[in-house]
Amino acid sequence: MADQKTYNVLFLCTGNSARSIFGEALVNHWGMGRFKGFSAGSHPRGEVHPLALEVLKLHRFPIDGLRSKDWSEFAQPGAPQMDFVFTVCDRAAAEQCPLWPGQPMTARWGVPDPAEAAGDEAARMLAFRQAFKALDNRIKAFVSLPFESLDEVKLSQALHEIGEMPTDS
Repeated sequence: MADQKTYNVLFLCTGNSARSIFGEALVNHWGMGRFKGFSAGSHPRGEVHPLALEVLKLHRFPIDGLRSKDWSEFAQPGAPQMDFVFTVCDRAAAEQCPLWPGQPMTARWGVPDPAEAAGDEAARMLAFRQAFKALDNRIKAFVSLPFESLDEVKLSQALHEIGEMPTDS
C-alpha cells in the first residue's frame, strides 16, 4: 500500500482564540493523521479563550500545544506548506479576514465569533458550543471528501459548499 499524503490545513480568523483553535483541534482529531491542522489570526489575542479550552476538554480533545499566534508564522521560511486555508471569520460581524498568499485551496467558512457573545456564563458557553458544533460538522464533511477522485474545480466547489453549511444546526 502506498503512503497516503498528509494534507496541511490552516484555519485563520482575527483573534485566534476560539474558532480557528477549534478548527485546528477538530481537523487533527477527525483527520486521523491524514490531515495536520494549524491555526492563526490576523490580530491574535495572545491566548486561547478559556471557554474554548473548556469546550475542547468537555469533548475530550487534547489542548496541549494550542496557542494564539500570528498568521505570519506560517509565511516564514521553513513553515509548513499549506494545502488548504480556511477563514472562519463571521460575515455578519464584518470582520477583516486575513488573505493567504500562494497556492493552497481556500474557502471561507464563516462562523460567529463566540468570544464576542454577551450575557451570562451559560449564554456565552452556548455560543462556544455552537461554534464548535458548526466547525465539527464542516470538518467531518471536509475530511470525508473523496480527494483522490475530485479534480481541482470540483474540490473547490465542495469546499465552498461546506462553508455554506448552517452554523446553527
